[in-house]
Amino acid sequence: MRDPFPLMLFAAGFGTRMGALTASRPKPLIKVAGRALIDHALIIADRAGIRRRVVNLHYLGDQLAAHLADRDLALSWERDAILDTGGGLKAALPLLGDGPILTLNTDAVWTGANPLTQLMLAWDADRMDQLFLLLPAAQARSATGRSDFVMNDDGRVDWARGRDGYLYLGAQIIHPRLLVETEQVFSLHAPWTLAMAEGRAYGALHQGDWCDVGHPEGIAQAEDMLRQAGEWPDV
Repeated sequence: MRDPFPLMLFAAGFGTRMGALTASRPKPLIKVAGRALIDHALIIADRAGIRRRVVNLHYLGDQLAAHLADRDLALSWERDAILDTGGGLKAALPLLGDGPILTLNTDAVWTGANPLTQLMLAWDADRMDQLFLLLPAAQARSATGRSDFVMNDDGRVDWARGRDGYLYLGAQIIHPRLLVETEQVFSLHAPWTLAMAEGRAYGALHQGDWCDVGHPEGIAQAEDMLRQAGEWPDV
């Protein structure tokens, strides 16, 4: 496997779906199985051998910065305004470099194969500018059942647009050449659409389970998933 790519950990959001749980703390500090969500994500990065790691901060960012103070990573502050996923990633490029970048949402828990390792093994720079980690929508825990993408036999993806297909799990490799949006605040949907239009957006299936912890019910669902998989963390 090639040298690990740099990693962007998205941690700036308001966590509004968590209700009272995020009234006084940022969502990445909510605990699942006795471990903060951001720490679940950092352990995934450690196990994948990721050396360059960047975390973006906005909502109650001082708490998160204090939690991460002794970690070997860089912080990308969005102090004046939250920049959304695309804007946040683009703002962090000076810390990440100009090559393909791994990104990982910090509001999910995983079992099975390491999501970052799977993406690095599946990456093909000759064919891809975008690679998503996916599960069949009906299989994903604590999700709405919606499909984000459909996938061809060769692995290329397109928007589902109401069709049954696959759920994006919040882990990807993206080439920064897709970040051409001139606005400061933007989501990653536009770069993804560009990669699809050029036939350079692909998907890979996660070999394991996954649970969204973006809402309060997801905490118990994720803990149940960890118990069933025999992967309860030793904290």
